[in-house]
Amino acid sequence: MRNSIVHTNDNCIGCNKCISVCSAIGACISVVPENGHPHIVVDGKRCVACGSCIDVCMHGAREYEDDTGRFFADLARGEKISLLLAPSFKANYPEQYGEILGGLKELGVNRIISVSFGADITTWGYLNYMEKYGFVGGISQPCPAVVSYIERYLPELIPKLFPVQSPLMCAAIYARKQLGVTDKLAFISPCIAKKLEIEDEHNRGLVQYNVTFEHLMRHVRDRNIKGPSAHSEIEYGLGSYYPTPGGLSETVRWFLGDSVYIRQIEGEKRLYEWLHANAKRISGGETPFLLFDALNCENGCICGTAVEQEKSKTDDALYELLNIREQSKRNTSGGAWSLPDSREERLRQYNEQFAGLKLEDYIRGYTNRSAMCTYDVPDETQLDEIFRGMNKLTPESRQIDCTCCGYKSCVQMATAIYNGFNRKENCIHYEKDLVRRLEEKSSVDPLTGLLNKAAFEKKVRAHLAVREPDEACSLLIMDFDNFKTVNDEHGHQVGDEVLRGTGRILQSCFRGRDIIGRIGGDEFMVLLRGAISDVSLMERCGRINTLLRMLKAGNTRGFSCSIGIVSDRIGVPFDELYRLADDALYESKALGKARTVQWYTRRLVLPLLPPVYVMTRDMEKLEALRARLEGRYTCLSASGATASLNDISLYKKHLKAVFIDDTMDDIPQEALREYVESSPLFSDLRVYDLNAELPDEL
Repeated sequence: MRNSIVHTNDNCIGCNKCISVCSAIGACISVVPENGHPHIVVDGKRCVACGSCIDVCMHGAREYEDDTGRFFADLARGEKISLLLAPSFKANYPEQYGEILGGLKELGVNRIISVSFGADITTWGYLNYMEKYGFVGGISQPCPAVVSYIERYLPELIPKLFPVQSPLMCAAIYARKQLGVTDKLAFISPCIAKKLEIEDEHNRGLVQYNVTFEHLMRHVRDRNIKGPSAHSEIEYGLGSYYPTPGGLSETVRWFLGDSVYIRQIEGEKRLYEWLHANAKRISGGETPFLLFDALNCENGCICGTAVEQEKSKTDDALYELLNIREQSKRNTSGGAWSLPDSREERLRQYNEQFAGLKLEDYIRGYTNRSAMCTYDVPDETQLDEIFRGMNKLTPESRQIDCTCCGYKSCVQMATAIYNGFNRKENCIHYEKDLVRRLEEKSSVDPLTGLLNKAAFEKKVRAHLAVREPDEACSLLIMDFDNFKTVNDEHGHQVGDEVLRGTGRILQSCFRGRDIIGRIGGDEFMVLLRGAISDVSLMERCGRINTLLRMLKAGNTRGFSCSIGIVSDRIGVPFDELYRLADDALYESKALGKARTVQWYTRRLVLPLLPPVYVMTRDMEKLEALRARLEGRYTCLSASGATASLNDISLYKKHLKAVFIDDTMDDIPQEALREYVESSPLFSDLRVYDLNAELPDEL
C-alpha cells in the first residue's frame, strides 16, 4: 500500500509497535503478503504523517517520501526555484547553515526567504482575526499533522481551527503577492506532514517541494554540496521561536501580556487523546483559553519528524534557537520587537509593520475528510462472534487488555478485526492458546485421551527435576496379558475399545496429581507423585485388574494386565526408574497373569571387592561359594526371589556374575527360569547354576 507519505519497507516483522503509537485507528493495517511474512502497512487516507511509527520502529521498517529528489532534479534541469527556510534549520545546523545555503545557490537556487518572517505574519493574522471576529478558543494550525487529524477524526473541531495560514504558507503568499516571486518554492522542512499541507487543495500552487532536513543533509553530504555563505534575505522577529513548544504562545504574550490564558499541548498520541477528551468543551466554547497552542511533536519543530534523529537527542538546537530569539529583540524603542516599549506600543507598531497586508489574503479553509476515515463499531452479537473466533470464551479473556496487539483493549482489537484492520493471529493470547491446544493435541494419545509417550516423559522429567531429594514417588508400568490374542481373535476395533476403557480405568484409579500415559501399544505408565503406602498402591493395582475383568468390549470380557512398580525416596532420575520398573514388570509377567511386583530404590554401598550375586536359600552352598571366592569377590544375597531380583537390577552394572539354584521357593522355578531367559536384566550378565559344577576360572 504505497498511497501514503509514510510507508512500510521489507524490514517489517509485524511486531505491532507502530499500531501501539498510532492515534488513527485503521491507519496501520496488518496484512500477510505473498511471501507469508506479516507486515503492518499504512493507509494513506487515514495516516496524518505524525511520524510516531517511524520513531518507535526498531527495525527501520518505516520510511517517508518527500520531494528532495525531485527538487534537485528540477534544479539540475534549470527550473527557477527559491527557498522557504524553516527557522529550525539554522538552529540544527548553525555551523553549516551558511555554506549549505551557499551551495544550493551555486546549484541554481534563486532567493532564500525565512519562514520565521512568515511566522510573524501568522501571529499578526491570529491577533487581527481574533479582534475582528471575536474568535477565541481557537486551535493553532501551524502543525499540519494536527490539522490533518482534526479534518479526519475530529471534524467537529474544524470550526475551531484558526483559519489563518501557517508560517510556511504565509511566507509563500507574501513571496508571491508582496515580493512578486514567480519561482517554484521549496520548503526546507523539519516535518514529514508538511507535504500534506503543500498538496492540500486550499494551498494548491503556493509551494511545490517539501525538502526535509534528513533527506537534504543526506544528499548534501553524499555530494559535498557547499558554497560561499548565504542567508535569508528578510529580517524577522519572534517568529524565529515558533519551532519550540509554546513558541506561538510566547509570541502572543509578547503583545498581549501574561494575563491571557493559552493552553499549550503537544506530543503525538498525548495531544490527540487530549483533543478527543476535550472536544466537546472546545467545540462548545466552554474553555477559558484565548487559544490552544497545539503541536504534534513533543519537542516542537526543532525536533520535527524529519529532523535527523541524532539532532533530536540533545537540546543543542533549542539553545541555538534561544540565542536567535534574543537576537530578534531590540533594546531601543520604536519597533514591534522593542524591549523598552509597552505591550500596547509593540502591538501598534506590529500592525503598522504589516499595514500593507490584507488579512483575507492569509485566510485558508479546511476540508472535512472524516467520511473516508470512518469505521464500523460491531454490536454485542458481532463482538461475541469475533471473540469466539479468537477463542476468547469468557468475560475475563475478553478483558485481558495486554496491548501486545497494539490496541489499548481487547474490544479495540476486535473492532479492528471487524473492520479488516487487523487479524486474530496478532493477538498474543490467541496465539498462545493455539500453541497450547496444538501442544495438547500433540501430547495426547488420540485413542485413550491420556498423555502419549513423549508428553508423559516430558512431564515426568519436569516433575522429577524439581522435587525435593527425599520426596517420594512411584513409577508404575502396566502391560496387558495376551493382548495380541484380543486383536487376533476379536479384531482391532475391539482391541481399541479395550484400550479406551483402560484409559478410563486408570484415570479412575489414581489421584488427580498423578501422571498417566499410554507409552505405546498395550503398555501404560503412571507416576504417582508423593507418598503412598504400599497397601494403598497394591489396592489400586488390584482394582485395575478387577475393573479390567469387568470391562466389556464387543462380546468379550475378562481382561487382565501385569504391573511392575518401583518406589523411590532418594531422587533417582527417570531413566533409572524406568529401567527398574521395566525389570519389575518382567518379573510380574513371569509370575503369571494379573500380577503386580513392587521394587524399591536404595542407596548402594559397594564392597571393596567386586560383587557377585547369589540367589539361594541353601546357606551351605552360599558359604561354600564364599569360601571359594574369598579374596577375589564379595558375595551378595537376599532372603527372597523378588528382593534378590530387585538387588540384581540395582547392582547390575557392578556385578561380575549371578549364581542361582532351585531353592528360591517364593517364586516358581519355571517363572524364574523364564525371567532369566527373557528379561533384559540378565542379557549381559554371566549366570551360573549353583547345582552344576562351577567353571575353573571361579
